[in-house]
Amino acid sequence: MNGILPLWKERGMTSHDCVFKLRKILKTKKVGHTGTLDPNVEGVLPICIGQATRIAEYITDAGKTYEAIISIGRSTTTEDAEGETVEENTTHKSFSRATILAALTQLTGTITQTPPMYSAVKVNGKKLYEYARAGQTVERPTRQVTIYDLALLDEADIFQGEQVQFAIRIACSKGTYIRTLAVQIGEMLGYPAHMQALVRTASGTFIKENCFTLAQVQELMDNEQIGEKILPVEHALKSYPFIEIDEANDKQISNGQVLEMHTLLKQHDKIVYAKNGRARAIYVAHPTKENRMKPEKMFPELEQEV
Repeated sequence: MNGILPLWKERGMTSHDCVFKLRKILKTKKVGHTGTLDPNVEGVLPICIGQATRIAEYITDAGKTYEAIISIGRSTTTEDAEGETVEENTTHKSFSRATILAALTQLTGTITQTPPMYSAVKVNGKKLYEYARAGQTVERPTRQVTIYDLALLDEADIFQGEQVQFAIRIACSKGTYIRTLAVQIGEMLGYPAHMQALVRTASGTFIKENCFTLAQVQELMDNEQIGEKILPVEHALKSYPFIEIDEANDKQISNGQVLEMHTLLKQHDKIVYAKNGRARAIYVAHPTKENRMKPEKMFPELEQEV
């Protein structure tokens, strides 16, 4: 069994819970997820099976799309609705649509974030949430992330009340903390804030509409229809150029040899060599040999069978 299963992770489960359950349902051990989602977050979680686990990092590194509800008026220890209150402002607030849009515009592009204490980022070999649970505070590393697009989903002209909430859609790079973004939006508006709710609607080339819940996966497995729903490795690689292997380079590529650099690698960071449309190798520019390229991933005789 090789390929990618677009899973819809439900609230209340960890990403590892999903992998554990899928290993039992699919009756295979080689299963891996492509980026942790917090237990209180639902959404798209592509699952790699068999040889597809070799490209899990590509899906993890790809851009993500989320829909979030931002709550203005209260900040929390975890930066989401689950945490204890840190600061609260119960005064009546009123924001025009233009004011909120201006704040979102300021946070679009490359921004700097400091991961929350309740996160899995490691400092000195220990996860931040482990320090937080022990009541310890440590210096957190800042990181730069890219917000490709921030859209206000609510259509109101005025947003007002003691607690003001509005929905946004975020297209962003790997490593973006939407919880922290919610706090940053609050700072732009001059008030404490947190993320009230979050859904991941896309991960790389995988979207909400193509996903299955664990219960649906079990049903597909019981009805022997799962093979129709597992997507080939090529689906996750379609943003890269595909080059069909010919007789001249078949043996070299099959043996994973270093080759003269293909001109497409001057425009793309990866190219895919395929045989009859099936990925056989992913090549990247050689790190030390000028005008040469080397295989980063190999898929020997990859079959899409269940």
